[in-house]
Amino acid sequence: MKYPYIAYCKNIDIKPVFKGLTRDPLIVDLSVGSKVFNAVDITNQPAFQRWLDQTMQNQHTWGLASYLEDRETILSRYPQMKEEQRYFHLGLDIIVPLGTPACAPLDSVVQESGYEEGPGNYGGNVLLRHDSPKFDTFYSLYGHLNKEKLPAPGDRFAPGEVFAYIGDFHENGNWFYHTHLQVITQKGYDTGWVSKGYCSKEDLAIMDSICPSPLSLFRI
Repeated sequence: MKYPYIAYCKNIDIKPVFKGLTRDPLIVDLSVGSKVFNAVDITNQPAFQRWLDQTMQNQHTWGLASYLEDRETILSRYPQMKEEQRYFHLGLDIIVPLGTPACAPLDSVVQESGYEEGPGNYGGNVLLRHDSPKFDTFYSLYGHLNKEKLPAPGDRFAPGEVFAYIGDFHENGNWFYHTHLQVITQKGYDTGWVSKGYCSKEDLAIMDSICPSPLSLFRI
């Protein structure tokens, strides 16, 4: 069985990446023309984090920013994105407090684990491989993590087991507190999409077979 259809299989138990998420999430629009940009300077990530904290206070305990958003407004200042016009978000941003533990959604092996230095990049990041006789192998990627508490390649985690923690500005690519959850198929892994959290408009047509929506993997 292929991803995302595993989400409809009763014999496959997908665990939450973050335990104890309560209330409805704050939905944060980071696409071109968003009203968020009128409320806060999005280029100042500590200020944006303060805005998130104030906006969520007493109303939300977590937030989400969407898959396939066009984030040219934010990303055009980063040379690594602007050169290839890669502005469409390939992950689901799950907004949780600093230090929140991240858990494996399925039986997992750490395929890759490391630190991507530089503003706008992943900072601490982990790629989990998911193998099962019940579905085709695929991968889940987690960015913006604490670089001092990363697992080693080859480490194994059971569903629901903690494997990493949300990182601070100095170690997460200078982003607000969240993880970028991205699903990558075997085809995507083989063709080099692990290092790409965004795609160009021209690449959108093939993304369903490369980096499909992570929503089917995300549970609360």
